[in-house]
Amino acid sequence: MSRWEPNAKGRLERAALELYANGGFEQTTVAEIAKRAGLTERTFFRYFGDKREVLFAGADRLQTLLVDEVIGAPSSATPIGAVAAALEVAAGLLQENREFAQRRRNAISTNNELQERELIKLAILALAMAAALRTRGVLEPTASLSAEAGIAIFKVAFERWTDESNEQDFPSLIRDSLDELRTLKADQ
Repeated sequence: MSRWEPNAKGRLERAALELYANGGFEQTTVAEIAKRAGLTERTFFRYFGDKREVLFAGADRLQTLLVDEVIGAPSSATPIGAVAAALEVAAGLLQENREFAQRRRNAISTNNELQERELIKLAILALAMAAALRTRGVLEPTASLSAEAGIAIFKVAFERWTDESNEQDFPSLIRDSLDELRTLKADQ
């Protein structure tokens, strides 16, 4: 194996997702991932703390993006509007990685530990967005309700976007899910 190869992180991600899909997350080892990517285990650990991190490595960047977008929303934006706008920006960035997102979703869906970790990640995102809304002067419970509703919008849109039969882009699905939430409120 050569000492330096381009896009090592991307190659490790692709190798891991292929192995998770073929043999299952539990059965896949770091050594197998590194070998499939044509790299060493040491290189793997330069990018990821463990094999779960391949699936969750971008969570901090996503949180920072969402918080910054919520805080930076126009002052005229409603709390749910600020959250939805932030989610739409995030969805636009994730749009480029649909295949990765589909494979990631599939890997997580087959493992209870990973499902729990995903739920924790989403709960942390909701807490961070609620805090960002409070920074904007939004009071409780509106801040928390808006953030939690935003996470529900994100989850529903993400599931639809990663479905093989879907042809809509992720930002459009965020908007559609928000519209559906508004329809539910109007039905009362």
